[in-house]
Amino acid sequence: MTQKEQLKLGKTLWNIADQLRGAMNADDFRDYMLSFLFLRYLSGNYEVAAERELGGDYPQLQEDDKRTPLGVWYGQNVEDVAMFEKQMRRKVHYVIKPEHLWSNISELARTQSADLLVTLEKGFRYIENESFANSFQGLFSEINLNSEKLGRTPTDRNKKLCTIIQKIAEGIADFSTDTDTLGDAYEYLIGQFAAGSGKKAGEFYTPQQISTILSEIVTLDSQDPATGKKPKLDHVLDFACGSGSLLLNVRKRITEHGGSIGKVYGQESNITTYNLARMNMLLHGMKDSEFDIYHGDSLINHWELLNEMNPSKKMEFDAIVANPPFSLRWDPNDALGEDFRFKSYGLAPKSAADFAFLLHGFHFLREDGTMAIILPHGVLFRGGAEERIRTKLLKDNNVDAVIGLPAGLFYSTGIPVCILVLKKCKHKEDVLFINASEHFEKGKRQNWLNEKNIAEIVDTYRFRKDRERYSRRVSMEEIEKNGYNLNISRYVSTAEEEVPVDLKVVNDQLAAINERIKSSTEKHNAFLRELGLDTI
Repeated sequence: MTQKEQLKLGKTLWNIADQLRGAMNADDFRDYMLSFLFLRYLSGNYEVAAERELGGDYPQLQEDDKRTPLGVWYGQNVEDVAMFEKQMRRKVHYVIKPEHLWSNISELARTQSADLLVTLEKGFRYIENESFANSFQGLFSEINLNSEKLGRTPTDRNKKLCTIIQKIAEGIADFSTDTDTLGDAYEYLIGQFAAGSGKKAGEFYTPQQISTILSEIVTLDSQDPATGKKPKLDHVLDFACGSGSLLLNVRKRITEHGGSIGKVYGQESNITTYNLARMNMLLHGMKDSEFDIYHGDSLINHWELLNEMNPSKKMEFDAIVANPPFSLRWDPNDALGEDFRFKSYGLAPKSAADFAFLLHGFHFLREDGTMAIILPHGVLFRGGAEERIRTKLLKDNNVDAVIGLPAGLFYSTGIPVCILVLKKCKHKEDVLFINASEHFEKGKRQNWLNEKNIAEIVDTYRFRKDRERYSRRVSMEEIEKNGYNLNISRYVSTAEEEVPVDLKVVNDQLAAINERIKSSTEKHNAFLRELGLDTI
């Protein structure tokens, strides 16, 4: 499927969502829409694999026979079902019962069956608890099929669900529904829902253009980015993963260049967004053994995986990406002051947890890894505790690059933001500053970066270029002289040099103008005198 067709599918599904949600809040309807698309993907993938597994035994039904082929096979081969499902768990990593397949669900919707709601509920519970080797408990916890938002009575709700599912089925019927296609459609819908969510969008969505910059940077060789991509990333972390788009983008960037990735790890505190992330991973063709998404607060750090006290046993990551909440208020206490993540640096202030997030991720970075994090500009110059943390990071030569982005790129805020690139073992004794604040395309509601803008940032970082009014490598001596202030404009000004003014030339021009005024006034007064009028 071409990119144009993928975009068309995304727009088709968005139009369906926009038409059907009625008075329902967009955030609520998002959960229904994306869950149904997820079920469609799981079902389609499973049926293809089942047909491949059963070969000639897979029933070939007449066009007017609306039963599911797998349902027919189950009915004819009751004694073989357990063995078949065991094989499917081994090969596909999950099982879906025939009655829960999208093909059956959509047929129930088409016929306005009264059994749809109950069947869908059972299907969701089965997927959560029994489909996968790993439990995906709570995956559909935010999908209330008995919500009065769908209708006042069970009959009304059933009817509404029939309409939604039927329209989705009709909308995607003319499109290929392979993994990449549905995955891209899912991402498109997340972006569209984010666009309408205002400040809430920051909870779950990083614009693709910014996600691409971070992903490109962390997949480059950490010691010599100019040599290109790393051949492999064993472990990748996003500790504020939202819907998981950043992790998926890292995976895409490394595999597109023939590299491989071991396992991706994400953490997310918002339960709805956490579920979106798990669906997003599976919908992009990742097996449940290839990712680990944890529901919890990164700052408190209850995740057992990241709570190993023995330094020799701690989990470390080749690449870390993050877009944490900007300047989040938090409640640091004495216990956190002794926490292994913060002890050597001090605690971020209550008013802004930006550096707390940064230090959390940085602690788990491998010696030869790369971390890229999106933060508000304030972290570059604010004083107090933040200044102390920033100074230590700089003195330890951990700050590799500071990239200033244009304002208005995010749905959730109009303020300009920056990307900090950090490393634990850095060969260069300078910091690369990139001021990309004026390199963007202006939009009505939101600014955006085009492919050229993105390539400029990535190439400048990769080859560490000095470019007038855009980028400069700055020595630690100069940064020290500036009190470890990283305000980008101090080092890379975008202001154009003023043209020198020749005062003699200006004076002569003014004198000439005055002479013309005097001459014109005399002529005008002559006309006034002829007319018997007062002169000026």
